[in-house]
Amino acid sequence: MWTGVGALSVATRTISSMGEVFRGSEALRDGMLTEHQLRRWYRPIFRDVYVPKHYQPSLRDRSVGAWLWSRQRAVVAGVAAAALHGAAWIDADTPIELIAENARPQRGLLVRDETLDADEVTQVFCLPVTTAARTAFDLGRHLPRGTAVARLDALMRATSFSIDDVKALAQHHKGARGLRKLRAALGLVDGGAMSPSQLPLLRGRQLVAVFDLGWEEYKVAAEYDGDYHRSDRRRFVKDIDKLGIADDQGWIVIRVVSEHRPDVIVGRAYRALTRRGWRPDRHQRAALSHFLTLPSISA
Repeated sequence: MWTGVGALSVATRTISSMGEVFRGSEALRDGMLTEHQLRRWYRPIFRDVYVPKHYQPSLRDRSVGAWLWSRQRAVVAGVAAAALHGAAWIDADTPIELIAENARPQRGLLVRDETLDADEVTQVFCLPVTTAARTAFDLGRHLPRGTAVARLDALMRATSFSIDDVKALAQHHKGARGLRKLRAALGLVDGGAMSPSQLPLLRGRQLVAVFDLGWEEYKVAAEYDGDYHRSDRRRFVKDIDKLGIADDQGWIVIRVVSEHRPDVIVGRAYRALTRRGWRPDRHQRAALSHFLTLPSISA
């Protein structure tokens, strides 16, 4: 377990100010709130960690809260770390994974007691977070293969982490669980020509919006519908307008939510692309075979 807290720790109130997240016991101790005020105006997101009652915490806020709950001893890891590194398609209510001493389970937290070296930790938004390579190492070991590949692809687009660095971590942590799963997932990361990228949506010469993922040649795009429809009405309305413009221009837009399994998403993209004339080559068929069993995928 990583123990280099002193090098990264900052004052609790300073880091809490990022999102109105605080430890209830500290607020009571310091006379900032009474017990009545705490119960009336705030709600817990983890044990002894509170936010204002009507505040919708972001994933960053919840990561701060998880770190505060650990008494600033833990390191944010896994999917939450990937999100903090900039990986897309991760909802605000995703469980926060920590590397720390084991603790009593609680909703929204996943705590792993694992070996973590000091050079496998960095700072993101003033939080101790696993490096991109270590994050990839954990995603590939702990997630089902299809989900792991999707998460690793998103992390690769955000950070361009080195697969060789991840393999070096596997060599260093020879006794870690899930190394066979990790190696299988790493072999599928970044499917080359099959891998989509962000794509601008234009009306004439005017930039209207940017698709989360898209294949311009085939006019197929994918849009992730996150939790913002509850917290950011302006963005929600803007995305509806974007879909209308895309439809007028003949785009097929695949809408994705966090509950969709990777095989469902890949299947929809495959069917949309093949309707528009795309045919996978041998390497792409091999990658698709890990997600789909379709008669139309043939040599």
